[in-house]
Amino acid sequence: MTGLIRTVALVGMMGSGKSSVGRRLAARLGVPFKDADSEIERAAGCPIPEIFDRFGEGAFRDGERKVIARLLGEPPHVLATGGGAFVDASTRERLKESAVTVWIKAPVEVLLARVKRRDNRPLLRGDDPRGVLERLLAERTPIYQLADVTVESDDGPHSQAVDQILTALKAREVL
Repeated sequence: MTGLIRTVALVGMMGSGKSSVGRRLAARLGVPFKDADSEIERAAGCPIPEIFDRFGEGAFRDGERKVIARLLGEPPHVLATGGGAFVDASTRERLKESAVTVWIKAPVEVLLARVKRRDNRPLLRGDDPRGVLERLLAERTPIYQLADVTVESDDGPHSQAVDQILTALKAREVL
């Protein structure tokens, strides 16, 4: 399947499945997949946790804004953004102008199970990852709700989220 006329930007909490769903969606659409976090690491020459440790979250967000702006200038593709990217007003505005935004919504239990698999989440390094996830989700939900499309992600196969996104893109005449 081809014919994507706008970039599809996946937004949502860490662990919601943006990268996994994004890779599958891009394959189904026959377009490139870009992961903003991977691109940030490549540009910085170090992993995200190290960026946070050495330069702080502010510097990370600056880099994130620049990388996403660059990626949005490329031909249509599927873009997985970092969990906090859509919260930044200027990044959100740019995403809304240049892409169809899709919130991959997942419950805290699913998020927690997924993020525990790897220790690469700087915001979850403390003693209470569940509490941090719950707080971030409460703060970010009103902003994530501004996305063009919302799909539910649970413990089921990511192909279900991909199917939901494809249906929504067809309805929005983006395909």
